[in-house]
Amino acid sequence: MASAELRSELETCLKSLNIEAVSVEHPEVFTVEEMMPHVQHLSGAITKNLFLKDKKKKGLWLVSVRHDRQVNLNDLAKKLGVGSGNLRFAEEAAMLEKLKVGQGCATALALFCDKDQSVKFVLDSDLVNGGHERVYFHPMTNAATMGLKPDDFLKFLKETGHEPILQTFD
Repeated sequence: MASAELRSELETCLKSLNIEAVSVEHPEVFTVEEMMPHVQHLSGAITKNLFLKDKKKKGLWLVSVRHDRQVNLNDLAKKLGVGSGNLRFAEEAAMLEKLKVGQGCATALALFCDKDQSVKFVLDSDLVNGGHERVYFHPMTNAATMGLKPDDFLKFLKETGHEPILQTFD
């Protein structure tokens, strides 16, 4: 399914939950660094998203953190109880299968595509408890950025059946 169709599906889902989202269109970007000039005027927290797999148990993890955070995969693996050294970046095929997005488009907003809730979701607690006006993610395409109020984002997650595992990344 094309990203435009998926984005439309996402927007329909958000509307059905009475969630108001603000979107900024920009050129296609593949890194946070490329994206920042297009979104630095926004009020709130910009995210970066990592799609990972647990080497041993073959579990899939989506991690959303504030864009300026460092994520140490070994430390995160220990905190999540999967054992140090066991978290790796998952292959694009797994992300396409589960979240319907490809490289450069990992986003928590794609969790509505994970119908069987097989992707565990790790969320930087600062994103929902840091007093941000909005939190920003790609809306199924890396040619736009979409912002939701933190409470609305939590409502969206609940609707998708994904209970976030809150972590601190200070």
